[in-house]
Amino acid sequence: MSGSADAALVEAWVTGWALSRIVSAPIRVAGGHRVLVGEPGHAERFVFPALDAATLSEMAARITTPGIFLKAFCAPEALLAAVDVRWSPQPPGDLMAVDLVAVPPPVAPAAGYVRNLRAEGAVLVVEIHDADGALAASGRAALTGGFAVFDKIVTDPAHQRRGLGRVVMGVLGERARAQGAGQGVLVATPEGRALYEVLGWRFEGRMETVVIPEEGEVVELGGLDAEVDGSRIDKVALRCVPAKAQVAPSAGRP
Repeated sequence: MSGSADAALVEAWVTGWALSRIVSAPIRVAGGHRVLVGEPGHAERFVFPALDAATLSEMAARITTPGIFLKAFCAPEALLAAVDVRWSPQPPGDLMAVDLVAVPPPVAPAAGYVRNLRAEGAVLVVEIHDADGALAASGRAALTGGFAVFDKIVTDPAHQRRGLGRVVMGVLGERARAQGAGQGVLVATPEGRALYEVLGWRFEGRMETVVIPEEGEVVELGGLDAEVDGSRIDKVALRCVPAKAQVAPSAGRP
């Protein structure tokens, strides 16, 4: 999958992501956005709506610290070609958007569940608890510049297939629209993309990611195109560090 993504949508997502995660506001740099995250294993992230191979290659060569993520909307092989062998691919994310005026009104949660909505500054938070008070589902939407950036939409495995995710999305969409947001934005896993498409969301582009792994970190190679040539396979193989690590699934960081 190749190409770029709408720069305004990418900027809205990055800004809303930072608001939702309570980290520093993005800084514009080299046609993209830099976010200082400051978490273990995730010091910073750079997000680019399109790949400028020369600029990103120069930036990647200067970075020596693990935990700095480079993200760009481009083909995975193009991103890997722009960086040296210290960098390892991470699971991709799919940018999605929706016109909030077209989103159906929220439905009530199933019997036995209680819905709560609150605001944390510019971030709307929905939580759904079961009859025992345990958190069953939740989600967040950060309001920024006419956009609502949906984030951390989660349903506990014990409460899945009961429509709680749809309730969370509906409540967030309705309240965001009431507060002036016209468009919703999120980044989903490729596996989760179909669930949002059922709710009317449209695909806007795939974001690829690379990072210098921490010492001893298991490298995730999932999501790469299986139809690759020999040189591509060799390049990826060089990035499997450490030598004794076994490839294992990872949730990644959109």
